[in-house]
Amino acid sequence: MLRYDVVVIGGGPAGLAAAISADKNGAKTLLVEREARLGGILKQCIHDGFGLVRFQEKLSGPEYAERFIDEFHKAGIDALTLTFVTRIEKKPDGFHVSLVNRDGVETVLARALVLATGCRERTAKQVSIHGTRPSGVFTAGTAQHFTNLLGELPTKKCVILGSGDIGLIMARRLTLEGAEVVGVYEAKPTPSGLTRNIHQCLHDYNIPLYLSHTVTRVFGADRLTAVEIAEVDDKMRPLAGTEQIVECDALILSVGLIPENELAESLGVKLDPKTKGPVCDGQLMTTVDGIFSCGNALHVNDLVDYVSESGELAGENAAHYKESTRKTVPLESSGALLYAVPQRLNLNEDNSKTTVYFRSREILDKCTLHLKIDGETVLSKKYPFLRPPEMEKLVIDFSKYPITENSKAELDIEVTGNA
Repeated sequence: MLRYDVVVIGGGPAGLAAAISADKNGAKTLLVEREARLGGILKQCIHDGFGLVRFQEKLSGPEYAERFIDEFHKAGIDALTLTFVTRIEKKPDGFHVSLVNRDGVETVLARALVLATGCRERTAKQVSIHGTRPSGVFTAGTAQHFTNLLGELPTKKCVILGSGDIGLIMARRLTLEGAEVVGVYEAKPTPSGLTRNIHQCLHDYNIPLYLSHTVTRVFGADRLTAVEIAEVDDKMRPLAGTEQIVECDALILSVGLIPENELAESLGVKLDPKTKGPVCDGQLMTTVDGIFSCGNALHVNDLVDYVSESGELAGENAAHYKESTRKTVPLESSGALLYAVPQRLNLNEDNSKTTVYFRSREILDKCTLHLKIDGETVLSKKYPFLRPPEMEKLVIDFSKYPITENSKAELDIEVTGNA
């Protein structure tokens, strides 16, 4: 049985960063990837906008991934592609990871694991669209795969449901390829994608955005012929009498991402219902000792730069992992905060600067983020505005504050004005 200090599962931007970081910190590392090539979803993201934070350059997805892939291979880190993890068992001598690939079945032993399994797209059935089951209903990622990698245009006239970033980018991409995008329809009263994508992908190409609208039904036998669109109320319920039929040959869904955490659940890792990812501490270790999580498996990021950042942190801490008794206290998020990561502080380790990522629940103007320890505000930071699609991060030095095993840490937002 091959033995490794760290096994990283997932070869996208988070997994690559984690493996490189673990290797730099002296750990014998193995990266496991189910696809034939490393790079994850970035392989098909030919648009630019990647790397602005990390490299201060505007790169395409493949260019961004290539920098990490080159560094990964230069370091000589072990990798298994076209390899699936079928089972993981935690035993006294470490984690037994069962793998299957073209060479058969094997088991490797790891002292620590990094779960960098990314996320998946929500489908039509998960957003309760009624009707028949014709071809022509795609997730935005699938449409992107057809267009960018296979060179096949999946539609001539389409409707896009959801204003997530991939959907916005595909609205522009399909328009450039000659397809007609009838409109982007969003059930929420505000857009779900980054502001820059609203302007660069919709406004610049005169593609209409309809807020508080959703697709309620699809029509067609073999191929989609039309969709039914309705306005929604403040609880996103369709309003009777507002239905309209829009003819199209494709419906493209950009209705959210779900972190892939089936492996984490099988190992007893506790998941946060807000993020759908593992509950973790400041070292990105989950509730199961020796298992770390990063990237979009931990929580959905809007920038790949932050995905890589979390991968590096998880890889470094996995490399230095040693079994010990953890003393943790909760770091709760409340009020207008949608979520905050990490959800716990490790008193053994989180005695210095910790990066906290958070999102607001709604659009806010003139607000103040408060850190409270046992009900007392110890840190405040003002923001001119907060937007749910745009994740924020704040570095906090928790060693400055009197935190004990019985303490309660809480992040809250005081709102002084609404948008």
